[in-house]
Amino acid sequence: MPDVSAELYLDFAGFGAASPEPVRVLGAIATEAVIGVFAVLFLLLWWRARRGSAAAMARAVLAPVVTVLAYAVSETVKEVWQEDRPCRALGDVATIVACPEFGDWSFPSNHSTIAGAAAVAILWSGVRLGVLALGLAGLAAASRVFVGVHYPHDVVAGLALGAAVALVLPVVARALTPAVDRLRANSAGGALLGGR
Repeated sequence: MPDVSAELYLDFAGFGAASPEPVRVLGAIATEAVIGVFAVLFLLLWWRARRGSAAAMARAVLAPVVTVLAYAVSETVKEVWQEDRPCRALGDVATIVACPEFGDWSFPSNHSTIAGAAAVAILWSGVRLGVLALGLAGLAAASRVFVGVHYPHDVVAGLALGAAVALVLPVVARALTPAVDRLRANSAGGALLGGR
């Protein structure tokens, strides 16, 4: 673990723990709720893509899929790397949320990986919504340090890992587009995937 990351963690998590109670409560809620916001953005993508091209629908359908794939990759890396949480490794550190149990490893941050993958996947589908998603991903990552459960390098690595996994989306979406066209041709597929 880089010393600079530990120092940044202590400063940022310490600032979070010393914040007024309403800020701490908001931080604890927001760090979990932001994942739900990405789910809402996925639904919005799907809804908008119902009137768009088959390629747009393929990207919308694949956005949550690549996000789940990124999460699975993150979990695999955690099990191989096995870095203890900073709230335990650095001694008695005051945090906004309880320190996760031993064995719930720190590197990389799953929340940040999910946020990075979701943001890049959404960006492939639309710039305006994608910029919003990128901002949310940054907040999601920062919140994990703020509430005291991750080092800064955990969240940076998570964002990068998620973004890297999401880079497969255009390739897979291109391959899936003909299938979306075929499914739109029947009534059940048309109801779910829309049409032109």
